Amino acid sequence: MELTSSSRSVLSSCNRPVARALCRTAYPGARRKEKGIVCILSEEKEVVQRTIRRRAAFSLLLASPVLSVAFSAYGKSKTMNPYDERRLLQQNKKIQEANRAPEDFPNFIREGFQVKVVTPDNYITRASGLMYEDIKVGTGDSPKDGQQIIFHYVGYNEAGRRIDSTYIQGSPAKIRLGNGTLVPGFEEGIRDMKPGGKRRIIIPPELGPPVGPSTFFSAKQFEVFDVELLAVQDCQRRTIAFYSDVVCS
Repeated sequence: MELTSSSRSVLSSCNRPVARALCRTAYPGARRKEKGIVCILSEEKEVVQRTIRRRAAFSLLLASPVLSVAFSAYGKSKTMNPYDERRLLQQNKKIQEANRAPEDFPNFIREGFQVKVVTPDNYITRASGLMYEDIKVGTGDSPKDGQQIIFHYVGYNEAGRRIDSTYIQGSPAKIRLGNGTLVPGFEEGIRDMKPGGKRRIIIPPELGPPVGPSTFFSAKQFEVFDVELLAVQDCQRRTIAFYSDVVCS
């Protein structure tokens, strides 16, 4: 709104740069008239000045180290709040039921990178992070490096989905210990078993299998294996002419 000549006298004593800045702040569309500035009344000037002071004070407040630390502490406390274990546990159980996991299957409460394994008290946890439960203790001697073990297994992921099974394949697995062909956690878990024994092994990601599109495992997570050790065999190298192999019996 352009002011009449009678109202301009109110601002006759105003500093021109200040008046010009105030006009541009309050009325960005203010236009020039001759060599002067069409400005605002003194009451509106006070309102604009108070607005400018508030904005300046708020800017200083935002730049204050105290407030910055407070905001930073709030962000950290928000990310470090404990997650709702009960809700996640129920969610995990529902997923396992949909995947037809065994009734006594362990539960994994996962929230981001935090994972909590929920198992009965009869599970044993080793220093490596491996966990296991003996369903049935076998008899005889445990296998040693160089011996061949014959075993059945069923592999599951955290959701209780079956990822592999020698029972479905129709024949047990046969592998010699100590040559690096087994998953580290699997070999650690089966090494002290005895023939005829059954064990459930929970393998942490650090001792787990490799991941990738060419494997059953698509992410670093816990794996569960139900293992039945059938037999342990001694192995000897046999050489006939130019042919050499290992025979286990």
